[in-house]
Amino acid sequence: MKVLITGGAGFIGSTIASAFAERGATPVVLDSLVTGRPEFTDGKIFYRGDIGDGELIDEIFAAHPDIAATVHCAALIVVPDSMADPHRYYQVNLTRTLDLAGHLLRNGCDRMIFASTAGMYRPEPDLSVTEESALEPQNPYTRSKMMAELLLEDLCAAYGLRVISLRYLNPIGADPRMRTGLQSSKPTHALGKMIESYELGVPFTITGVDWDTRDGTAVRDYIHVWDIARAFCLAVDRFDAIVPPGRDDRRSGYEVINLGTGGGTTVRELVEAFRGVVGEDFQVREAPARPGDVVGAYVNPAKALRVLGWKPEYTIEDAIRHSLEWASHRARLDVA
Repeated sequence: MKVLITGGAGFIGSTIASAFAERGATPVVLDSLVTGRPEFTDGKIFYRGDIGDGELIDEIFAAHPDIAATVHCAALIVVPDSMADPHRYYQVNLTRTLDLAGHLLRNGCDRMIFASTAGMYRPEPDLSVTEESALEPQNPYTRSKMMAELLLEDLCAAYGLRVISLRYLNPIGADPRMRTGLQSSKPTHALGKMIESYELGVPFTITGVDWDTRDGTAVRDYIHVWDIARAFCLAVDRFDAIVPPGRDDRRSGYEVINLGTGGGTTVRELVEAFRGVVGEDFQVREAPARPGDVVGAYVNPAKALRVLGWKPEYTIEDAIRHSLEWASHRARLDVA
């Protein structure tokens, strides 16, 4: 079996490609390399180009008519960048998704697993989100993802496309075999900032310590990237059971499944886990919340367990260790 992976040279997509390969499926990677790393495509069938390029999509399916499903990871994902340049985010995340869906349908590929975000939900009072939580995206990135899902759902109803949307929040870690990881040496999430502080020997700053949480710091639902990759593999394995072909009710061709830990991690808890890996002398200071900071949310993954048989296998400490190992490995790659 072959699986087309758009954005397959990025952090999530490349890890998914490795997970499929380990399960005996052949990944066919499509990536523009605007943000992806070319070495992440080594040893894989690779096409460089844009997901909106219909002629290229036709070429891929002509060469690989046995592609059984498409995993759509190609997207722009940095929230501050989306605020500064929303036009680009809607163009890439929304318009290109519409183009891609049309190209897939024309080539007879009706199965898509969409890499989405649980950041589009309005959290419940306990900060959890489920598939039934109200949608309330707060920035152009999450709005572009929500809008892409709405258009995909309409295409499912009208044209027979079938989509499983996997929504998650904060992927961290790296491929446990160190084949791939975060492309950027300056990640903006809290763990990335902790690693940067640790490497520089300066204190890490906790911004915001008076939120209404169990310890006053913000909550994030960190999930190991390999656990995310496993979920995509399971979604392909069980696709027809989750989204059966040939049904005519409006929701039959579209399914949403959330991925998460079921409890989340506060910033203080992340610091303590980090100290458990690197040592107790890791220094921290506190500061007020910054404009735009939010208390956060975590995902209730009950449906993923029920429908996919999936739950996270890696701990937050595993993700920290793999992130540190990858940061060192990436530095050597960048020098080379």
